Amino acid sequence: MDEQRRAFLDDLLDTATPSGFETAGQQRWTEYVSTFADEVRTDDYGNAVAVLEGDADGPAVALAGHGDEIGFMIRDITDSGMLSLTRIGGSDRTVSKGQHVQIHTDDGPVPGVIGQTAIHLRDSGEESVDDISEQSIDVGASDAEEAEELVERGDPVTFQQTVTELSNGRVAARGMDNRIGIFAAAEGLRRAAERDPDATVYAVSTVQEELGLQGAKMVGFDLAPDAVIATDVTHATDSPTAPASSASGVALGEGPVVARGSANHPAVVTAVREAAADADIDVQLAASGSRTGTDADAFYTSRGGIPSLNLGVPNRYMHTPVEVVELEDLDATADLLAAFATEAGGRSFSTDL
Repeated sequence: MDEQRRAFLDDLLDTATPSGFETAGQQRWTEYVSTFADEVRTDDYGNAVAVLEGDADGPAVALAGHGDEIGFMIRDITDSGMLSLTRIGGSDRTVSKGQHVQIHTDDGPVPGVIGQTAIHLRDSGEESVDDISEQSIDVGASDAEEAEELVERGDPVTFQQTVTELSNGRVAARGMDNRIGIFAAAEGLRRAAERDPDATVYAVSTVQEELGLQGAKMVGFDLAPDAVIATDVTHATDSPTAPASSASGVALGEGPVVARGSANHPAVVTAVREAAADADIDVQLAASGSRTGTDADAFYTSRGGIPSLNLGVPNRYMHTPVEVVELEDLDATADLLAAFATEAGGRSFSTDL
């Protein structure tokens, strides 16, 4: 990954985008894609679409990711100046205590910590994990009045976490889910533009996926493409923390993951696998018997049915502050999206009966 692409990725990862508060990240994404897209547009909730115009009588395909991340929100301010929390999306109560956080206020970020009782003071026989509603942020305020000068109820909160370089081209950060998906969508569009595809190609960054795929429902209805690839993280089960009962064979460094079953339309699965073979891109396969848990689940039921696919980037430790991906997998995902878009011009995505 060259310096310019890596800078864009790091910008996305460093920008806080909790669900419902994605504006800053969406602005950075639209700035990037506007340099090579024919058109960039947004809707009232902040979903962003970049367009590469193809032949008027050709198909239209969408390369999508979601731009939001999980987080927390200030639920209440106690008399002592502590801040009570509620979840934004599927935040994990087991990893939140003892963490540095940022509260994103209208006046700028406010630092704080989610407190954890010292091990010396805890009952050694009682190690249960408090629910998020029982955890609190300490911003150093002495009382409620002082805290209310800093924050308001409803302010969003994210972990204060930087991008960390690991060995073997791997990086750790919060919110890989799913800034890497919108990175791949943007880069897939840019790389497709270099090949002048016959199909019209959309790159999409949706909002509020973590709250129930809400942005994809809006975009799927409005855009109505002939096919959609929703790129998201998927569980790499190659670490010691992954339970054997959840083993999928998905590993870091083995390429993007093509899901099969449920929302994943057989014709799109075939098109992506053939594009990967033609471009000499290694892919992994995953079983999706009921639902993908991604925007693909919303896209495929929009407008009477849009042929869709969930394309995954292997990710360890999902929904924690230390999600880990391998950059070669991400780069290969962008290449695969571009290859699919380039070959889509002569394809039909209908089911043969």
